[in-house]
Amino acid sequence: MWHKAFLAALLALSIGYYYQMHPEFPELAKQYVYSLIQPFSAHISSLQVNSHTASSELTISLAWEALITSPLKQWSKIAVGVNACVDVVVTGVGLLQALALEPGKGKDHEILRSKEDLKEAFLYHMSKGAAAERFYSDEEMFQRIARAASEYPGAQVYVGGNAALIGQKLARHPQVTVLLCGPVGPKLHELLDEQILVPPESLQETDEYHLILEYKSGEKWGSSQAPNANRFIFSHDVSNGEMNVLETFVASLEEFKPELVVLSGLHMMEGQGREVWEHRLHEAVAAISSIPNKVPIHLELASMTDKDYMNNIVKQVLPRVNSIGLNEQELLFVSQAGSGPHSELHSWNGFPDIGKVSDILFWIIKEYGHGEENSEASLTRIHFHTLAYHILVTTDGFWSNQVSAVSAGARVAGTQACGTERIDIGRVFLKIPFEFQVSASGTGHKVTLNPSNPVTVWQRENTSFFLTPVLVCKNPLRTVGLGDAISAEGLLYSEMIKK
Repeated sequence: MWHKAFLAALLALSIGYYYQMHPEFPELAKQYVYSLIQPFSAHISSLQVNSHTASSELTISLAWEALITSPLKQWSKIAVGVNACVDVVVTGVGLLQALALEPGKGKDHEILRSKEDLKEAFLYHMSKGAAAERFYSDEEMFQRIARAASEYPGAQVYVGGNAALIGQKLARHPQVTVLLCGPVGPKLHELLDEQILVPPESLQETDEYHLILEYKSGEKWGSSQAPNANRFIFSHDVSNGEMNVLETFVASLEEFKPELVVLSGLHMMEGQGREVWEHRLHEAVAAISSIPNKVPIHLELASMTDKDYMNNIVKQVLPRVNSIGLNEQELLFVSQAGSGPHSELHSWNGFPDIGKVSDILFWIIKEYGHGEENSEASLTRIHFHTLAYHILVTTDGFWSNQVSAVSAGARVAGTQACGTERIDIGRVFLKIPFEFQVSASGTGHKVTLNPSNPVTVWQRENTSFFLTPVLVCKNPLRTVGLGDAISAEGLLYSEMIKK
């Protein structure tokens, strides 16, 4: 039997090499190749190939292509709001050195008030390889840093803000018409896809700028070293911080008549102080509640540091939306703010444990989602993404095509990070363990990942979990907006079951 497995693995590797050298390899031919390999998938798996060899990555990539199918009814009109800006992307260590800062100890700050705060917060998150976003309170100093960043060699300017980035990703699919509402200045308007509709009321004379300090895997500064590539974001953004265009966004829905609403930007209000965010969040909840029930709402969360603010969002907003997207930092912070499972953890300290992640996701959807005790709540779907794997969680009977959705999200993570049209097997690797527990509570069973069938599905009561590994880019070109692209792609392949 070993010779069949050897030949199957050799065939997979040979085809992978050919596909890598010939990206124009037709889609139909690729599907045919997969159909040839599929009968041997058990033999390939029986080899117990190391996760760093090309055969597992190739098998997963080909399996995704067979698994990813469009839903029976696709979204055609999607409204997205409300945070938008221009991102200035620079190398973080280089910019901080240009600002005459010396390396030191990392320390997190909820709000940045000086260059020293900026340096310490950057080092703190860089040493953990974690994405973070902070508000810089000194407007004059922020403008100086922004000028230095824009003049720094190699600085690049992109569309920024979760809403605008999600809109850009959705607009690249020809069947989708996208309405984007946010503070759109002249530079951002120029950068946006021409297919995106922008209400005149959301146009403004000046742009909001966010600074994105990126770092590479293994990059060092002083005694700090990044375990993986990521970015640190900061801004002094009043328009997005006060969600000034939220009411404009909601008012525009009546004429646009979307089939899906995607909302983001709530995290931006955190830097405005408690008095502002308490009042504005109350207005935001009222605005969200005015959207017709027949239109599903997806909320994209982002990095926050104020537990009271996060807890208010979780209690007031989550029950009013149908779907949320978040990463490992935001997931743990939701649990910490609401005293949920594993809230005693200070951080993940590297790889987010799958069993613990699963426990928190289950708690969120049971505590704040639709169910017998919460019949008025709308939340029935959570899309969780981290570097090594993604999990889609749904309440049974509300969503379909989620195997395709989680696969599509993972696929785009591998292509966008590497800047390729298709998965390039030579530039990606598996980081997920091949064996894991589906719960850390002691009741979860152990699962073994099967590369030839890379979506693992399990149940907890009336809740379904869909997990797939990510083919992690070895040398990512850009990490900003990756979570937004993942959520957008997952939504495009999701279908909500009409009740």
